[in-house]
Amino acid sequence: MLRHASSFGSVADAYERGRPSFPSAAAAWLVGQEAATVLELGAGTGKLTRELVALGHDVHATDPDPAMLKVLSRHLPDTRVSETGAEQIPANDRSVDVVVAAQCFHWFDHDRALPEIARVLKPGGHLALTWNYRNERIPWVRRLGKLIGSQEQRIDEVAEPLVLSELFGFVEDATFTHWQQIDRDSIRDLVLSRSNVATLDEEARAAKLAEVIAFYDDFGRGMDGMQLPYNTQCYKAVVTEQASPAGEDDEGTESESEPAQETQPPNDGTDTDMLLIDFR
Repeated sequence: MLRHASSFGSVADAYERGRPSFPSAAAAWLVGQEAATVLELGAGTGKLTRELVALGHDVHATDPDPAMLKVLSRHLPDTRVSETGAEQIPANDRSVDVVVAAQCFHWFDHDRALPEIARVLKPGGHLALTWNYRNERIPWVRRLGKLIGSQEQRIDEVAEPLVLSELFGFVEDATFTHWQQIDRDSIRDLVLSRSNVATLDEEARAAKLAEVIAFYDDFGRGMDGMQLPYNTQCYKAVVTEQASPAGEDDEGTESESEPAQETQPPNDGTDTDMLLIDFR
């Protein structure tokens, strides 16, 4: 997991207040219309989780940051959560219909995470990814991006590890549009929730916030609130047949050609460090 990925816990409340949600139509496209068993990686404060639960899916939300999960559980007290990352998933082989990751796949160590995701997916299951992008074709939104940073706007690059992976098939994509109502307070939270701002020292962070608030006050001309436009970019791909758990052939028996490789620490029945998520 990349370094800045661990910076969100310190700004979990700002993340919850300032970040946009995801359109219900996007959530339905990512997971499907029929009720499914869903493992969400990098669930954060539950922006997408709430949409998936509302659609009737059985969701287990995971995140490596306990502060983010605490906020999620405040809104979804009945949703199961686990403090874990994508590189070592404490779930049984072939146990979930869909693995979904919102606004976080770019933080993963893909060489480790993609085999783990393939391992826990049922045959025919799929991985679904999504990101919210500000629509910077609009001039004032582009100006805002120059102030707060647009590193996450590299739309063509984020799903590339999935496209190139032999563990997954053809990658489908779809785009949905929506708007976020922002005001003087929520734009401050939006800026605070960004990793490139959260990792600044106190003086630099205060200066950046002042710069953005000045922009808002100037552009808003006293209006209470603005509509920030977003495109929600979605991707999904079905796990391939060759991505069966390591050490098994098509018959589910150990392969004789190569030694089995463990995808998680050995467990002799006494080790309680790894608690398997049982979706059965």
